[in-house]
Amino acid sequence: MDVGTILALVVGYLLGSIPFGLLLTSWTGKGDIRDIGSGNIGATNVLRTGSKGLAAATLLLDLAKGAAAVLIAQQMWPEAVNFAAAGALLGHLYPAWLKFKGGKGVATLLGILIPLFWQAALVYALFWFGLLLLLRISSVAGMTAAASAPVTAAVLNEQQLFPMLLGFALLVIWQHRENIRRLARGEEPRVGKKA
Repeated sequence: MDVGTILALVVGYLLGSIPFGLLLTSWTGKGDIRDIGSGNIGATNVLRTGSKGLAAATLLLDLAKGAAAVLIAQQMWPEAVNFAAAGALLGHLYPAWLKFKGGKGVATLLGILIPLFWQAALVYALFWFGLLLLLRISSVAGMTAAASAPVTAAVLNEQQLFPMLLGFALLVIWQHRENIRRLARGEEPRVGKKA
């Protein structure tokens, strides 16, 4: 592994690990988001504070950090873009400063896809927001969107991206394992429901 690859991975991880949901709720006096609802630092849980604005800001910033990691790598270390992407997602899911307990990666993965593979980003966004509007169950929308990324890579014959996107999708689904259990019990809350 050369220096550029290591730098891309580290920069991606550092960007990905910025816990915007936690920072925004703390700065605005909403308390520690980890003590609210599911305890997750992502936009869906931030929405449970009652602030749509904070939830939207969290979503956009989590998306932006994924995109930023890829864009920086494309300029600085073009051969190591995939490592920056992986670092960003892993940083969001497992941030060192939060004892490796981060978010679920749905917004960050979309951010990664926008500069990396725009066709997959478009399909992803359609599934995510479409299912969210239709079902109002964030976990189902997010997991389906994540699963769409490797499928899009396979359909468009992007063989070099398929293994990585499959790994990303599996990681996002793994982060939703508690949601899957609640879905099986019929207890998964709908978007907008306060804890």
